[in-house]
Amino acid sequence: ISKNYTSTLIKTMISFRFMAANDLMMELQKDSIKLDEESERKVVAMLLKLLEDKNGEVQNLAVKCLGPLVGKVKECQVETMVDTLCSNMVSNKEQLRDISSMGLKTVIAELPPSSTGLSLTVNVCRKITSQLIGALGMQDDVSIQLEALDILSDMLGRLSTALVSVHQSILTSLLAQLMSPRMAVRKRSIIALGHLVPSCSPTLFTQLTAHLMGELSRGPPTASVRTYIQCLATVSRRGGHRIGEHLQKIVPMVVKFCNVEDDELREFCFQAFEAFVSRCPKEMSPHIQAIIKLCLKYIIYDPNYNYDDREDEDQGDFYDHHYATLKSDDEYSDDDDMSWKVRRSSVKCLEAIISSRRDLLVELYGSVSPTLVSRFKEREENVKTDIFSAYVALLRQTRHPHGPTLDTGAKEEPATCLLKKQVPTIVKALHRQLKEKSMRCRQGCFNLLTEMANVLPGQLGEHIPALIPGIIYSLTDKSTSSNMKIDALAFLNVLLSSHKPEIFQPHISVILPPVIQCVEDPFYKIISEALQVTQQIVKLMRPLDKPVSFDAKPYIKNVFACTSKRLKAADIDQEVKERAIFCMGHILSHFGDQLGGDLQPTLQIFLERLKNEITRLVTVKTLTLVASSPLKIDLRPILTEGIPMLGSFLRKNQRALKLNTTTALNVMVTNYSDSFKPPLIESILSEVPALIQERDMHISQVAITLITCMAKVCPSSLSKIGGTILPEVLNLVHSPLLQGGALNSILEFFQVLVATKANNMGYSDLLKGLRGPFYDFKSTDSLSVHKQSYYSVAKCVAALSMAFPKEASGVVTNLIQEVKNPKSSESVRILSLLCLGEIGRFMNFEGQKELKGVIMEAFGSPNEEVKSAASFALGNICVGNLGEYLPFMLKEIGSQPKRQYLLLHSLKEMISALSADSLKPHVENIWALLFKHCECAEEGTRNIVAECFGKLTLVSPSELLPRLKKQLSSGSPLSRSTVVTAVKFTIVDHPMPIDSLLKGCIGDFLKTLQDPDLNVRRVALVMFNSAAHNKPSLIRGLLTSLLPHLYKETQIRKDLVREVEMGPFKHTVDDGLDVRKAAFECMYTLLDSCLDCLDIFEFLNHVEEGLKDHYDIKMLTFIMLARLSKLCPAAVVQRLDRLVEPLKATCTTKVKAGSVKQEFEKQEELRRSAMRAVAALLSISEVEKSPAMADFANQIRSNAEMATIFESLQGDPLIGAVESMDTS
Repeated sequence: ISKNYTSTLIKTMISFRFMAANDLMMELQKDSIKLDEESERKVVAMLLKLLEDKNGEVQNLAVKCLGPLVGKVKECQVETMVDTLCSNMVSNKEQLRDISSMGLKTVIAELPPSSTGLSLTVNVCRKITSQLIGALGMQDDVSIQLEALDILSDMLGRLSTALVSVHQSILTSLLAQLMSPRMAVRKRSIIALGHLVPSCSPTLFTQLTAHLMGELSRGPPTASVRTYIQCLATVSRRGGHRIGEHLQKIVPMVVKFCNVEDDELREFCFQAFEAFVSRCPKEMSPHIQAIIKLCLKYIIYDPNYNYDDREDEDQGDFYDHHYATLKSDDEYSDDDDMSWKVRRSSVKCLEAIISSRRDLLVELYGSVSPTLVSRFKEREENVKTDIFSAYVALLRQTRHPHGPTLDTGAKEEPATCLLKKQVPTIVKALHRQLKEKSMRCRQGCFNLLTEMANVLPGQLGEHIPALIPGIIYSLTDKSTSSNMKIDALAFLNVLLSSHKPEIFQPHISVILPPVIQCVEDPFYKIISEALQVTQQIVKLMRPLDKPVSFDAKPYIKNVFACTSKRLKAADIDQEVKERAIFCMGHILSHFGDQLGGDLQPTLQIFLERLKNEITRLVTVKTLTLVASSPLKIDLRPILTEGIPMLGSFLRKNQRALKLNTTTALNVMVTNYSDSFKPPLIESILSEVPALIQERDMHISQVAITLITCMAKVCPSSLSKIGGTILPEVLNLVHSPLLQGGALNSILEFFQVLVATKANNMGYSDLLKGLRGPFYDFKSTDSLSVHKQSYYSVAKCVAALSMAFPKEASGVVTNLIQEVKNPKSSESVRILSLLCLGEIGRFMNFEGQKELKGVIMEAFGSPNEEVKSAASFALGNICVGNLGEYLPFMLKEIGSQPKRQYLLLHSLKEMISALSADSLKPHVENIWALLFKHCECAEEGTRNIVAECFGKLTLVSPSELLPRLKKQLSSGSPLSRSTVVTAVKFTIVDHPMPIDSLLKGCIGDFLKTLQDPDLNVRRVALVMFNSAAHNKPSLIRGLLTSLLPHLYKETQIRKDLVREVEMGPFKHTVDDGLDVRKAAFECMYTLLDSCLDCLDIFEFLNHVEEGLKDHYDIKMLTFIMLARLSKLCPAAVVQRLDRLVEPLKATCTTKVKAGSVKQEFEKQEELRRSAMRAVAALLSISEVEKSPAMADFANQIRSNAEMATIFESLQGDPLIGAVESMDTS
């Protein structure tokens, strides 16, 4: 009884202790708990005692309680906890040691970051560190050393900046452990050193590298050499750029160790090279060739295996035979073979070189690519996977860094040409691998092929027969995993979408059955991919844009059946539903005429899907597709019910749905006009007015296009349009935001409207509605209506006049009178002149004898806007009557020096509006006249002359471009600046005949970057910027010679800074500021278009200087820095210490008391911009490991004013954005 009683009592006591500890943990997790000093002491003592409890669960609970307790008790209690835990850690009892080390890790995890609870964290960390360093000295007990190293790693990883004062002693003790006879101790010491490196001081880092280099220079024994090389690799990975300055000495040592006959040592050497190349690409440049050579030597290093002359045999049989041979050999066991690790590390090193050195791409295709391809036969799966991964990296680098470029003038890159030549060899090597049993191997093949198909779209056509068997094998093999099938389908999809139908049509009978089988698969991701492939196959079997001889009839039934099954299923994944609807849409669109009785039931299912909120958007897109089909699929049975439903979608608060529904209705109204009876039209028109709003111009445009279609199809609906929709359209015309596509849709709408001659919408009524607001206001201020709306209304008046030329002549007379009438308000005169200009483009004003006089009189108006409108009018009227008005204009330009600027504006308007053929006969006269004005002292006039020169050059580039080039050498500085600006206007963002000529001579024009005249250099930079933005291919090849001159212009020149006395004050003027600003804008553009051609470290040198420059330059460089943080974070991190100082200076500068309001505003804007750059820097991973950055981040958090600005920027889209800013 006594024994049982004791046992029960012990259990009860354990139970009580467990419950008590559990209750304490629950309480500690509440924020409300407050402990007085005595309670703190008791709770801590009790918990530390529970750590020694015999019961494991109680111990675990006690450890869990320590975490929340750290933040609830005073510093002295935390120190007591730490002291006890550290002394328990070196106890003889193993269980107590383990639980105490867990306790220490828990406490470290809960210590506040050094930025908030500085003294507590620093003091506790120091205490723990001194104890751990003591524990590391206990050579006789390895388990204590391992625990101590683990805890030290945790602490350094999380709180390294709090340990700065003890970094030296940590380093000393860790370096001593590298000599330990136990491998586990050496490995964990290396990990701890890795955590120490990012935040240690430069002196300490130098001490560490010097120690490692010193030990390596002694050479053997090999075990210690391995340790030091492993340590170097870790230090490089974690310390990044800091090892760069020592690489000159380190790399030759490591290269020497590669030749030692020790596979493990070689593996570590290549791992070190990989870290050096990734972290310090620039510093590794001198050694890169030697390392590539080593990698290529050891990637084929397989001394225990013979690949010779076996390539054409069936690989599976070969492997089986060879392994049988190996197994019979008693002297060799595969477990002893470490050579695969050497091969793998050399491949990874090559991948690092490929990923960091795009500039070596052509060379890599010459030397590395063939070797990698030849190693696709690698026997070890892990190595083979890495070989595929390295080749994928090479293909990714071959893609244009910013996706497909719009710059079609760009020649195909040399690397792409080299890749094309190697495609047959690659496909031949992969053809064998696609039949491998290993799924990892096949997945690697498909990833590589997918990347290649993306890099060379449409270039794999001749190799399709070789690839199809492998694809089918992976789709049909019973042992194939889901991921394998998904990869095979994804590759097939890329292949189908990037090649012509004729290439695939012969293979459809083979491809289609396995794809249909995948549509039947139970796994939703496979079904989804298979439906996408089916959709591509449907498009290939019968392309709608050209006739084909391929007979698709045998396949339609199966394709329709499998898609229909998925379309009808209600209980499937959302993605599958959407893909099934869209795939069926393609089947109807391409084969609707062959479906017979299946067509209408399918359309009814679409109608059902329209009623479902989840599937309605994709169904609307699908119906648009079907309605657009040239097969004229009969949709009438579903229109009566479907159209009102679509009409109701127009009022939904979902932009994509509104947009797609409007597009669908547009197509249906155009293609099924006979089915649109008045009630159906009514159901749509009632929803349209709400769509025509200036807050969403795109939806407005599509809505106006829709009512234009309806007006054509059903003129009876026009009364409805006139009553409710016209006022909204007129509001939009008077909006300052109207332009482009939306304006064009309104012009077409008015022309259709006036052509139907409906009541209240005749020519004169519409004119009145358009011009009314300009006649209504009494004010003399011409700009109470926005300037843009004058131009919009003038275009609308011209569009109406084009539709009604008979009535237009009366309106022109009326407009001339409005301009002449002295009582007309300024706004009416401006509008009338603009209307005359717009109408004059297509109408000959031959009969209007007084028009020239009226316009020339308007040139003398005191109002600048009237002058500008008159200039616009004259230029455009000239377009409609070149014979009469061009000679008049050229004569006036010669004889009216005071009105020269306005007349040249008119000439520019005319040149911009005329086609090349119309201009050609007059080019010589215009050129001669412009030539006389290219040295005008007024910069505004010179700019217009330059624009006219540029646009004329586009008319006859082969003849006129050499003339501009000739003018460079003979002209004055003013003339040179005009010529360079003219070249800027010949560079447009779409292909032009001049492009090839420009490419040959743009270098001559850009020599003006070295011009002695400051202004010429500025316009040369602006032209350089325009080329970099619109047609980078023009300048990419010249960058090596241009960049030094560009960078030179970013420097402050003391000789251009002068002091000007303004009354009692002295004011500093910097004449070089505009040139520097142009240079920095150009640098920003190059980041977007030519990043791969820049030495980013040289680039950063100048960004760094810009951070200390004038207000305008600082604002630009802050934006550049934020962009660089996204584009090349590794390089930015290397320069962090130098970049942080100017940012800190900007954020902490105070404006002098008594300064004007603008000074305060400018400083505030500067500070916000600098903070954006800081936020972008902080988004780089592990950036706070830099002591300078961590210190600055703490300073921001602890300063209320800076913290507020920083917080307010957190939702700022500019920080996360990497979209480019147009500075051209």
